[in-house]
Amino acid sequence: MAGISISDAESEVMKALWAAGEATAEDLITAVAVPQHWGEATVRTLINRLLPMGARSAEREGRRYRYRPVLSHDQWLAQQSSGVLERLFGGRVAPLVAHFSQQGKLTRRDVEELRKLIEDFDDGR
Repeated sequence: MAGISISDAESEVMKALWAAGEATAEDLITAVAVPQHWGEATVRTLINRLLPMGARSAEREGRRYRYRPVLSHDQWLAQQSSGVLERLFGGRVAPLVAHFSQQGKLTRRDVEELRKLIEDFDDGR
């Protein structure tokens, strides 16, 4: 799945598809159009753009199609987080955490969860 790059708008359609597991265009329009303040044509365009890039599949059912995600939510998250980490922090996690710490974005709970992750990491060696 490396190399699939979906836009923010396309990701909104994919989020609805991931949540549903499978959906028709009408299902996706219902899930996405109103909350995003988009028209039906916009959602249909986004759905259509996702097929050639390999993010979703389509299976004909009578006069309509049923769509399923090909790109998984976890794959997308990994791509997005790796991209941000590379672009902003040279691929390193520590400067990212330091940034959030300096900005006051880390809660005590976050720090405890990070400590637990580090302990689990150390125990796994």
